[in-house]
Amino acid sequence: MAPPVTLTEIYDRMVHEGVLKPDPAQRAALPSLERIREALEAPAPKRGLLGGLFAKPPAPITGLYLWGGVGRGKSMLMDLFMEQTQIRAKRRVHFHAFMQDVQNRLHEVRKTGVDDAIRPVAEAVSEDLRLLCFDEMQITDIADAMIVGRLFQGLFEHGVTIVTTSNRPPDDLYKDGLNRPLFLPFIALLKERMEVMELESATDYRQHRLAGAQVYFTPAGAEARGAIERLWDELTGGGGAGPLTLTVKGREVTLPDARSGVARASFWDLCGRPLGPADYLAVAGAVRVLILEEIPLLSAANYNEAKRFVTLIDTLYEAKVRLICSAADVPERLYIEGEGTFEFARTASRLREMQGADWGAE
Repeated sequence: MAPPVTLTEIYDRMVHEGVLKPDPAQRAALPSLERIREALEAPAPKRGLLGGLFAKPPAPITGLYLWGGVGRGKSMLMDLFMEQTQIRAKRRVHFHAFMQDVQNRLHEVRKTGVDDAIRPVAEAVSEDLRLLCFDEMQITDIADAMIVGRLFQGLFEHGVTIVTTSNRPPDDLYKDGLNRPLFLPFIALLKERMEVMELESATDYRQHRLAGAQVYFTPAGAEARGAIERLWDELTGGGGAGPLTLTVKGREVTLPDARSGVARASFWDLCGRPLGPADYLAVAGAVRVLILEEIPLLSAANYNEAKRFVTLIDTLYEAKVRLICSAADVPERLYIEGEGTFEFARTASRLREMQGADWGAE
C-alpha cells in the first residue's frame, strides 16, 4: 500500500488508527492547507540565460486565516501542516510570543536612530523564512495594533507565507480597541493576502479529555491547601529551597518558593503585580511545574489582574508547563461578568485541558 501523500489522506489514516476522532469541519480545512503545502514544496522554475534579467518573481502564495471557537482542533491542524510541509525555512510560534519578540527588536533598532524601525525588523524576521505559522492570533495591545499592519506588509513583500489560527474572525480583531480605525487597513490586508476560513466544528475536544489526577482544587480553602501541600512535598521531595528570583530586562520577578523545577506562588504574587508577557515567558522557561494558589473570582473590579492571569495561562499553556492550582470556582465560572468574558472562554478551556493527567507529556 502506497504511503499517504496528501494531508487529507494522512488525516484519514490517523482517524482509522484511532489517533484522531473524525470531524468533518477539520477535514474540510485540509485542502486549503494542502494547497499551501504544495505551493511551498514546488521546485523553483528553471531560468534561461536571460531569465535572471527578465523573469517575473514567483507569485505570492495566499496564506490561511483559520478561525473558530476554542478547542475545535485548529492547533492540531496547524501542527499536522507544519510537520508535513517539507521545507526547512519555516517557523511556528505563538502570536503573543512573536509580538513580544518584535517589540524587543524594535526597541533595539530604534537605539540606532533609524527613522523607520519596522522595515529592518521585518527584513530580519523574513531572512531565510518562507513559512510563518502563528497560533492564537489576537490583538489587545495598542502597541501591537499600531505596528502589525506595516509589519505584515513587510513580511508579505519578502515572500513569507503566513498561516494563522484565531478564535475570532478578522473583523473582530482589536474590537473596540483604542484608535481602531487606524487598525482597519490591517484587516483589509489579511483578507487580501490570506484565505479566511471558519472551523465550524461543534465539538470542544479540550472539555472531553480525561481529568486524570486532580490538579485543580476548588474552593480555595483549607482542604485545597492541604491537598496542594501534599503534592508540593511529593514533587519537591519534602519542600522547597526558598525563593527563585528571575531577572527580566533589569527588573526582578520572584517566585516565593521553588525546588527542582517546581515553583509555588499565589495568584497575587504573579497577577497582582504589574508583570507582563516577558516576565511570564521567563517563569515558563524556568520551571516545569507551577503551583498557583488562591485564584479569586474575576470581574471588572479586578480587570487588570484578570488580564494578567489570561496572559500567564496562555504562556504556561504554550510552554507546556504543568499547572496545579486552587481557585474560587471551576474554570467556566471564574469570570462570568464584565469586559473580557469572551476572551476568558479560551482561558477556561485551557485550564480544563491542563488538568489532564497526560497533558504536556509530549
